[in-house]
Amino acid sequence: MSSDAARPGGSVFEQMKLIILDRDGVINKDSDAFIKSPDEWIPIPGSIQAIAALKAAGWTVAVATNQSGLARKLFDESMLQAIHQKMMQTLTDAKATIDLLVWCPHGPDDNCDCRKPQPGLYRQIAQHFDCALTAVPVIGDSKRDLEAAISVGAKPILVTTGKGQKTLAAGQLPAGTEIYPDLHAAVTALLAAEQQHRTQTP
Repeated sequence: MSSDAARPGGSVFEQMKLIILDRDGVINKDSDAFIKSPDEWIPIPGSIQAIAALKAAGWTVAVATNQSGLARKLFDESMLQAIHQKMMQTLTDAKATIDLLVWCPHGPDDNCDCRKPQPGLYRQIAQHFDCALTAVPVIGDSKRDLEAAISVGAKPILVTTGKGQKTLAAGQLPAGTEIYPDLHAAVTALLAAEQQHRTQTP
């Protein structure tokens, strides 16, 4: 993507159509005990279809997820890969895919730059696709997802699945945060806005 396309204030529909999703609580059901095996990875109704709709509309889909269960020794790297393999196969079965998946393996006391709300994971995505994240939609269920989005100039979107209801009830969301009941609703609104933009652009 050219630097002109990434300029602040430019429409995301005029840039590389990139969207960043959190994993647990957005794509799949969350658990306070962590998602530790493929059997515990259960997609939220409508989430796989939402990603399929994004791909059909020409969007690039990235996932950025904190996985401190690695640091806590609740599962190892091979188990995480098995969980992600199930996710990818579920998407493939729905004629969808994720273009890039990045995760932070650290715990909350490791002082890394990749555990959200730090922006490291999002910067990895920007570097991979060689693009700016200005106005890129970021969909999460926790405040740290939204704060990381704001720190790189992206657009924060909260879904009330997973930890989203608690996040909403706690308040103090970043200015401009959009709120939807789930990923399917958020994507439906995004694609409708894209269609409206097309009809209004000469």
